[in-house]
Amino acid sequence: MLRTENQLRLTRPERARLARITAIEPGSIRSVADLQAYVRRCKAHYWGHSDDTRFLHWLIEREVQSLTGR
Repeated sequence: MLRTENQLRLTRPERARLARITAIEPGSIRSVADLQAYVRRCKAHYWGHSDDTRFLHWLIEREVQSLTGR
């Protein structure tokens, strides 16, 4: 990920990894807010309380943390 103060740009492998995890293309993510909106969209698409859903939400969060360092 390339990042300046409020802007970021995902590399091709990072975009592919997110798409592989979520089966939803990240689209044009240009800021942290865009990344957060993408995560919300993915979690809303895969909603529920099953173990699989909780694991997927955890996996998405883990990937975003690895990208942002938070």
